[in-house]
Amino acid sequence: MILGSIIATFLAFSPFLFTLYESVPSVRTWSTSWFTYDSPYYENVQVFAWTITTKLIPLIFLTLWFLTNRHWWYHALLVPMAMYIYQLIIIVNDDNVFADTNEQKLYLVPVMAIVIPSIYLLRAKMFNKINDANKTMEELEEEFMIKPKGIWGKVKQYF
Repeated sequence: MILGSIIATFLAFSPFLFTLYESVPSVRTWSTSWFTYDSPYYENVQVFAWTITTKLIPLIFLTLWFLTNRHWWYHALLVPMAMYIYQLIIIVNDDNVFADTNEQKLYLVPVMAIVIPSIYLLRAKMFNKINDANKTMEELEEEFMIKPKGIWGKVKQYF
């Protein structure tokens, strides 16, 4: 109940997350008492922060959706999550010129090679059960739902 309230509050404040980059100064080198960041590629720390924000916020939302989803197809969310993680790595790596490149698809192939066949097999299994029983699609989805006891239970099933 408390965790659900925290997630709901986070989602309610999400429009403010998209404007967090505006609190970063529009300079090439940003110095604080904790760190100094120089943005050689973007030449503006605020542009760098905006670029990070456009990838990090959707990744956070996809992760929340993945951890709270109970449908049989939730593994498909791993593909866009992997794409956003790869894009974040590219953004942080100042040596690369573009954040959205075609080569990212090559890095997604191993993730997709696992996720897509597993989803197809689950779907095929569901349709085989439809032919063998008089269950509706909703009843079969309910049967295939994975119901751990919480977010940690969902995380533990992967490790």
